[in-house]
Amino acid sequence: MAQGLYDYWGPDRRVAAVRKSEDLPAALRNSWPVVFLLIGDLFTAERYVAETLRAGKKVFLHVDFIAGLGGDPIVIKYIAERIKPTGIISTKSHFVKNAKKHGLLAIQRLFIIDTSALEQGIHNIRQSEPDAIEIMPGLLTRVISELRDNVPIPVIAGGLIKEQAEIDIALEAGASAVSMGNRLLWT
Repeated sequence: MAQGLYDYWGPDRRVAAVRKSEDLPAALRNSWPVVFLLIGDLFTAERYVAETLRAGKKVFLHVDFIAGLGGDPIVIKYIAERIKPTGIISTKSHFVKNAKKHGLLAIQRLFIIDTSALEQGIHNIRQSEPDAIEIMPGLLTRVISELRDNVPIPVIAGGLIKEQAEIDIALEAGASAVSMGNRLLWT
């Protein structure tokens, strides 16, 4: 991880992830020092980044969500030289690796849906060497509770279950059952 990146988050360790342009002003007014921009296109991303930097915030641009940029590695050079965020966020290892070559910090986003995704994610991280990783989902127990409260069918929690305590937590959150591939937990 880049020197000092831990310090970026501040004492609250919370980050505003802006998914709608109308939410950007609120993110710029709050006291959190970092903003993740998940909005924009080829015409607006530069303005959003500049506004965020002027507000004294560190800004990470989620390049996978920027319409009009495409998947070619030259995109990262364009972002580094023209848009100039603090860093980028991407699920794509080649973008992460390229960002670092162009002097940007890089956060690799991983969707951890099961053990295979976790193993592949670890492999990708070792290859791309990001400064940080963002894992999704972040709050499985909340999702279990929300689903249980909003759908009239049983919720089964599965994936990444390795310990009895995790089974207990999922059941306490409202799961009707827990599925797991770890045979040691089957007995």
